[in-house]
Order: sequence, then structure tokens, then C-alpha cells
Amino acid sequence: MSEQESKVTDSFAQRVLAWFDQYGRKHLPWQQDITPYKVWVSEIMLQQTQVTTVIPYFERFMTSFPSVYALANASQDDVLHHWTGLGYYARARNLHKAAKALVDEHGGEFPNDIDAVVALPGIGRSTAGAILSLSRNERHPILDGNVKRVLARYYAIAGWPGQKAVENALWEVAEKNTPLERCGNYTQVMMDLGAMVCTRSKPKCDMCPLQSDCIAYAQGAQADYPGKKPKKALPVKSTFMMVAQFNQQVYLEQRPPTGLWGGLYGFIEVASVEEGISTLHGKGIEVADIQMLESFRHTFSHFHLDITPVVAVVNSTPTKQVAEIASKWFMLNEPIEVGLAAPTTKIIKQLV
Repeated sequence: MSEQESKVTDSFAQRVLAWFDQYGRKHLPWQQDITPYKVWVSEIMLQQTQVTTVIPYFERFMTSFPSVYALANASQDDVLHHWTGLGYYARARNLHKAAKALVDEHGGEFPNDIDAVVALPGIGRSTAGAILSLSRNERHPILDGNVKRVLARYYAIAGWPGQKAVENALWEVAEKNTPLERCGNYTQVMMDLGAMVCTRSKPKCDMCPLQSDCIAYAQGAQADYPGKKPKKALPVKSTFMMVAQFNQQVYLEQRPPTGLWGGLYGFIEVASVEEGISTLHGKGIEVADIQMLESFRHTFSHFHLDITPVVAVVNSTPTKQVAEIASKWFMLNEPIEVGLAAPTTKIIKQLV
């Protein structure tokens, strides 16, 4: 790095760290008595999710799973139950798998080598860097969505960050600007700037310590950076969910461990009501009457799913169990302490 580049980098880091000292977030739950475990759980929860939403989930999670060992020894059902409502459930499944790997392969401690951290399930380069930087003050650049936005605007790096060339350009400037000291504070302030100042819409440029030489600000082109993901129409799929109900109980089955809502409990999905009645019959559940509830749409990142709930009234208890499928009748008036997908929760609320 040339002397001139070093001065620019120092100026960048010095300015944002001065802003952090005055305005940065320092009182979030995972910032108290910092450990790699706390930082890791918070970073995974914060992917695709706002801080205000994450805080109560994080606090409940830490109460139930206060250590890597506690998480590794927990059942997947219990972990997914604590994740219900946060969405993107692969995060929870990978968190559980990674905890087991940390216990089995690393004595319950996060390794010092960033490549070993990246090798854990569900942890990419940026998350690994954040864990080691925030918890151990090690020098690692990060590039989450907030940081991408700050750097793309400051340097006017055009294009969608999902494109490899654009991502590489952002990693290059992220590496260049990461200081040798106060690495944890620097990592935190870059995330804070993106979340609090350099927001997607209506950025608060007058509050930004980088305003004076931000190229996007100078151009009045903040909305152009970072580039948007190319739009394509999402396909629409449809399904019926068979809500077998016996008095104040509903029948739920655990979904396969991978795929949509992997490992969560939900209603049987079928292509038609007739198929649903036949499927329930095959499980020893005799349907006395049906009632169609109002359809609704659930949107994933890659398609829309139109869901029609069908309440299948059952007048007697089922006559047989299906051994190869984890299933259970749950009381509607009691807490359901397994992982549930958002549509399942929505339907259950209509029945209570």
C-alpha cells in the first residue's frame, strides 16, 4: 500500500471510529460480556432480520442455550422452536450443526484460523470475519449488506454486489480500509453506518462522517448504489394444507430435514382436497366434514406460494400411528413447543 493510500485509509477509519465513539451502538445484548458464541448467534440472527426483531429472540435463545455445549446438546425441534418467527430456517439448522462441529472438532471453542471458521456450516467469509473481529479484536474485513451499501456509495462502485466482479471490488476496498487497531469497533461502526445512516432509502448524509468525499453524494446518485438485483417475475405455485382437527387438537407432521421449512412441523400439503382426504385416511384419520378457509399467499425469495387451508373435522381419535413420520396431535390452547413455519402459525391463529 502506498503512503498516499495509507493516509486515505487512515482518514477513512479515523473518521468512522470518531463517529462510533459518539454515536455507535454499544449496548446491544450481544455486546455485553462479549464472547465468540454470542457474536456468532447474533450475526446469524441478524442476517435478513432487523436488530429490533432479533433482540428478544437472542435473549430467549441465550437463556435456553447459554453455551455452545448447550446448543450442541439440544434437540433440533427445540432449536427450531426458538427460531419460529425469524424465518430462513436453514440458519437455525446450520447453527445447530455448527455447534455440534465446534464441540466435536474444536473443544467447544471457535478456532483462531478464519478458514476453519468459514468451514463451519452456515458461516461465510464476512460472518467469520465479524465473529473474530467483534469478539477478539482481530483484523478481518467484513462485507455484509450494510457495509456493501456504504462502500458502494462512497466509491461509486456500480453494479449488483451479487455479481462476482462487483463483490471482488467491494472486498478490495473493505480490506484496504480495515485498520490495524480497534478492529472490533471498526467492524461494528461499518455495520452501524449502513443500518443507521447510509440506509437503503432516504440516507441521512448530513450525519455521515464520510460525506465530504463520498462520490455517490457528490453525484446526487445515492439511490444508484449499490446496483439492484436484476428483476424477474416470480413463479406462482399453489397448495392445499389439510388441517386435521379433533376437538381442540390439530395434527402436524415434521417435514424432511432439508428443503422448504426443513425440520419444522406443519400441516399435510396436497394438490387437491380429494388427495388430502385420501392421505389422512391412509394415516387412520377419518374425515367427517371439511371447511375451506380463506386462501393467502406466502412469498419465498424464488417463488410465491398460494395456500388454501382446509379444515378436516375429525370426530374420533386416529386408529393408527405412522411410525416412519414424526407426527403429533397438538392442543390448540397450549403452547406448541416445536418449530413452526409462518403459514402454519397463521392458520393455527385462525383456529384458536
